[in-house]
Amino acid sequence: MERKENRADPVAVSEHAKDPFSGQTKPPYRVGVGVTIGALLWIVPYLGINALLLPAKVVEIAPDQKEVVVATLATFAMVTATLANIIIGAFSDLTRSRFGKRTPWLWVGSIGTAAATMLVYYSPSVPLLILNWCVYQVFLNSLVAPLLATIADRVAPKFRGTISAMYAIGFTVGMASGQLIGAQFLKDLRMGYIVMAVLVFCAAPISATIIREPSSASMPKKNFNKETFLTNFMFPTKHCRDFYLALFGRLFILAAGFAITGYQLYIFTDYIGADDSTTQSTITIMSLCLMVVGVIVAAIIGPLSDKLAVRKMPVIVSAFLIAIGLVFPWIFPYPWAMIAYAIVGAGIGNGAFNAVDQALNLEVLPNPETAAKDLGILNLAQSGSQIIGPLIASAVIGIAGYHAIFPASIVLALVGCVAIAMIKSTK
Repeated sequence: MERKENRADPVAVSEHAKDPFSGQTKPPYRVGVGVTIGALLWIVPYLGINALLLPAKVVEIAPDQKEVVVATLATFAMVTATLANIIIGAFSDLTRSRFGKRTPWLWVGSIGTAAATMLVYYSPSVPLLILNWCVYQVFLNSLVAPLLATIADRVAPKFRGTISAMYAIGFTVGMASGQLIGAQFLKDLRMGYIVMAVLVFCAAPISATIIREPSSASMPKKNFNKETFLTNFMFPTKHCRDFYLALFGRLFILAAGFAITGYQLYIFTDYIGADDSTTQSTITIMSLCLMVVGVIVAAIIGPLSDKLAVRKMPVIVSAFLIAIGLVFPWIFPYPWAMIAYAIVGAGIGNGAFNAVDQALNLEVLPNPETAAKDLGILNLAQSGSQIIGPLIASAVIGIAGYHAIFPASIVLALVGCVAIAMIKSTK
């Protein structure tokens, strides 16, 4: 019996076996490819919309209140994403089907996000735009939370740096491509939203087919009672110090970048004073730099993290690099300074951060049986940073102008660095 178990496909090992990773002698690259493509296909449309197409839509509807409307969208989206992450992650953990416990939710998220994308475009007023953006957030989190939990379900801890780096490569290429693709449609928003909807629609069919999640129908089913509710739907309260430090560390580090991304279009037009042609060409160059540098850094740092068995230190170093990159546009309000930030901060810094970030998150999970829910909570740092970053940026811009957005972002990155440094359970 032991011989049969050891010869089993290490990726398809039963999740409720005593040691589900006992037969895994090499990184499960198939899972890595699946989550990489999944990451690419959700982040491209999301960032293309959030960074460029949504602000452009706001300008169409309320040009005189664009900063306030963007901040309002961020606030409502944060609340919606918070609830969606926890609830959908919990239901994913409890799902029992012949398709697995993650795959059904990937499909719900993929199809729903595509539909919500077009609802956002066709919103004729600010209230409807806010409502539809919240619907978008619900379905997006139905896709993201189960996708991340796949790494916890299917990858042994000693290989999570490598697979997390693969996810990071998809994420990094997606971040660059999202802005690159979005920038091409600033003069044709309708086509831009259609392209983004098609991309996210493809996420579940492609990634789920590659990952091939085993059935979860034979896994023990839980009765829905008070204990199940507290375990699967509430924030963890035991053995969770490092979990919350990782959450807040991620939140602040990511917020530093999204404070810039959320107002990137306005930074070029209102701070640098660039025309539409310069803005589009510079964003294109930034996106290419971010993609190339980020992919190279992630490909190196992830496997190196596995080899050295370190998770915390690469994240700390990445936060410093993000802060250093932000110095360039703070001091020099020129397009080339934004390119320098894209290389040093968004490229090298975020590339290193993304490569090890998910591996660090998996190390601090308080309960592997509630992985999707807890990763959903940790993913609040991702969604929350995209909301809190622009909110802080909006406040800073209102008080001191666009130049103050850069030192504010530096402070955010360094605060996150301190939180990560306080984690004790991993190096």
